[in-house]
Amino acid sequence: MVQPGRLKNKIQLIIAVSIVLFISSCGTEPKEKVIVPEVEVKKIPAPDFNSDSAYSYVKAQVDFGPRIPGSSAHARCADYLAAKLRSFGMNVIIQKGTVQTFDKKQFSLKNIIASYKPELQSRIMICSHWDTRPWADSDTKDPDKPFDSANDGPSGVGIGMEIARQVNLKNPNIGVDIILFDMEDYGESGGDENTWCLGSQYWSKNLHIPNYTANFGVLLDMVGGANAIFPKESNSVEFASAVVNKVWKTANDIGYGNYFSSQTKSFVGIDDHIWVNKAGVPCIDIIEYNQATGGFGDYHHKHSDNMSIIDKTTLKAVGQTLLEVIYSEK
Repeated sequence: MVQPGRLKNKIQLIIAVSIVLFISSCGTEPKEKVIVPEVEVKKIPAPDFNSDSAYSYVKAQVDFGPRIPGSSAHARCADYLAAKLRSFGMNVIIQKGTVQTFDKKQFSLKNIIASYKPELQSRIMICSHWDTRPWADSDTKDPDKPFDSANDGPSGVGIGMEIARQVNLKNPNIGVDIILFDMEDYGESGGDENTWCLGSQYWSKNLHIPNYTANFGVLLDMVGGANAIFPKESNSVEFASAVVNKVWKTANDIGYGNYFSSQTKSFVGIDDHIWVNKAGVPCIDIIEYNQATGGFGDYHHKHSDNMSIIDKTTLKAVGQTLLEVIYSEK
């Protein structure tokens, strides 16, 4: 016969063991897997790039006269570009800074930065320079006088402006920044490479937004000449080969492979994309290559760089390629 006290202790022990076994068995049962459905991002077809519109933006810049830093044409053109970008619904920042040129002159630069949906982390940067070199020093005639500079600067700006207009009309899934650098072309010919690209140098060291970044960037430089050839620029391949391949494949896929050559060429010592890469954004350069000379177009820093060499078909090839790239991003 079990005594009452011992019986009570035995019952308590049985209950305790049962609870432990129950808890253990619950812990070993397989848990139902929770499946979180993926949110499908709908692909938005790219709009048609309007080359007539881009051409008009190129001409508007040239009509101000040479946009030489410190000149009234430079100031009026800056106001025009900023106002036009704001009219497209872009958030516009004018980044101002003071820089010294190779000839010991002080200038106030204006980097014009326009953003579509600046709050989005996933974004693409399209950039160009909008200033004019003060002299046509590669020309044999009047090398000390200013020139229109229609392709060197304005062609890339014109494409960027048309992209901004299209983005406002048909919203892509990502953010887009149009950055127009100042003081790119006031460098010492044959001298220190760091005397060039003063606007992008300043931006790279003083980002307009703390910790700014983008998926990648594309620099447009001399992208409006008739029958232009754009090889894979060697610095771009070194710093951002995946971006080069993406852009060149897109161009080929939509029928512009005759403009975008599969060859890699080393002919750019310094350009704004170098400083964009140094700021942490993988950036490539779409820039015309002269196969005859192995360098820039024969209009480069000459009086012949005027509206007569701007070709709408080339503007279309570059602009449509970039729109296809932008609207394919998620």
